[in-house]
Amino acid sequence: MARMTAARAAVEILKREGVSNAFGVPGAAINPFYAALKASGGINHTLARHVEGASHMAEGYTRTHPGNIGVCIGTSGPAGTDMITGLYSAIGDSIPILCITGQAPTAVIHKEDFQAVDIASIAKPVTKMAVTVLEAAQVPGVFQQAFHLMRSGRPGPVLIDLPIDVQLTEIEFDPETYEPLPAYKPAATRAQIEKAIGMLNASERPLIVAGGGVINADAAELLVEFAELTGTPVVPTLMGWGLLPDDHELNAGMVGLQTSHRYGNATFLESDFVLGIGNRWANRHTGKLDVYTAGRKFVHVDIEPTQIGKIFAPDYGIASDAKAALELFVEVARELKAAGRLPDRSAWAASAQERKATLQRRTHFDDIPIKPQRVYEEMNKAFGPETRYVSTIGLSQIAGAQMLHVFKPRHWINCGQAGPLGWTIPAALGVAKADPEAQVVALSGDYDFQFMIEELAVGAQHKIPYVHVLVNNSYLGLIRQAQRAFDIDFQVKLEFENINSPELGVYGVDHVKVAEGLGCKAIRVTDPAELGAALEQAKKLAAEHQVPVVVEAILERVTNISMSTTNDISNVVEFEEIATEPEHAPTSIRTLKV
Repeated sequence: MARMTAARAAVEILKREGVSNAFGVPGAAINPFYAALKASGGINHTLARHVEGASHMAEGYTRTHPGNIGVCIGTSGPAGTDMITGLYSAIGDSIPILCITGQAPTAVIHKEDFQAVDIASIAKPVTKMAVTVLEAAQVPGVFQQAFHLMRSGRPGPVLIDLPIDVQLTEIEFDPETYEPLPAYKPAATRAQIEKAIGMLNASERPLIVAGGGVINADAAELLVEFAELTGTPVVPTLMGWGLLPDDHELNAGMVGLQTSHRYGNATFLESDFVLGIGNRWANRHTGKLDVYTAGRKFVHVDIEPTQIGKIFAPDYGIASDAKAALELFVEVARELKAAGRLPDRSAWAASAQERKATLQRRTHFDDIPIKPQRVYEEMNKAFGPETRYVSTIGLSQIAGAQMLHVFKPRHWINCGQAGPLGWTIPAALGVAKADPEAQVVALSGDYDFQFMIEELAVGAQHKIPYVHVLVNNSYLGLIRQAQRAFDIDFQVKLEFENINSPELGVYGVDHVKVAEGLGCKAIRVTDPAELGAALEQAKKLAAEHQVPVVVEAILERVTNISMSTTNDISNVVEFEEIATEPEHAPTSIRTLKV
């Protein structure tokens, strides 16, 4: 039997669980783990500038490919508390990440030792497991259980806290015979699926609402096949965006209060039956439940049994992994189609596409300062269907979801439930690290960009190129828009005259200088006619220098982006001009029909 430190055993387990990359910040209490990481080899480590940044890098890494589990490592005390936002973001979106923290020696944990904090108790509400390991011999079992839990049922994050003396203690451990524990995933029965399809077949205007659980289960192809077999239009949620291409004949568009399409909401409101798969009925998707549920029946398929009925009671619920359920949905649908027992949905599906061709938002504006809609139009032209977009929150993300196009799973990587400002830069670095050959494009407003701007240096140091589109109106735009209900415009302006960059006027922070100071490249655009060339130049600079490249668009100070002001998907306010001529929306999925 091999003898090694508990820290070394933990590193060996990481490798055997498929971990090849980690993100973190070393420190005194975690140095034995870092020593083992160096001695063992085989795991690439990216040094972050902030531990919260490292946790979001781990998230981005996990979200990029099926089976990925991002690992975040930090020292004791504040490193652990810095990780909490990443853990909250991960559990909200069912994303498995493993956070590993150092801890004070076991003998002094409760004696107010330097940077000793009960991080397991702090992290417990936002993890599937959070534990401080007090016995070195338990380290292998705890790590084995961590990976089992992260992969089983509804995926989610785990935190393991390792006192420094536990890390240094030698234990008996044989890496060569280590085996991961099989993940548990509930599976639907044939009888359940037959009942659900029976309800779908009994309806006249059915929809499938497909959520992030379908992407987590790597079941997008099955979802598309089932939709095509039954002729049922699909509404992807924000977390499910990309499950089927935006230009697919059964893509009905997104539904919701903010990140939604006019045609998506209109089609949903015409429906009489909804099959939800791997979705959680998020409030920004549903809005008022009486409006959302009125006149339609619901079947809900979710991997977490307690999720069924949490938001509202469906007419029928099935606790199942999305892939296991969809395999049966496809099997039963094939049989019914062969027997000629599936209704013809062609007229209903065509009506959804008719709405897609008539209910569009305008994107083409030539105004200076730039209107944000034009930025997304130019992004559609510059970035193809292989692009992986990364964004978190704000008017930039909302407008991006309304106007950009996504064609593949995991090509819209978004923090859906938590929405922390600052998430985008580190998450984009994690995505680019996970898929170095991809065109990664981040999207931020100026406030999100400033929150963790120091992480750009990580991209410069570690040669992680991507393009970051920064839409700058020097305002907290989403909060300003929300403050309209209170008739205030208070503490939301970021404007000031920068004494070092007077050419900026009131736009304040010189993001170009900051980005360049952090080792990156940056381009500022003030004329919409120059946006396309700037985006093309950014792609070339990223490829040439292997660093993040920022394209900053100087926007008009105030734009109100389409959203409901009454929490009602039937009452989304279009504050700006809508498209009335084809040239108003030249990059729309369907040419505008007038």
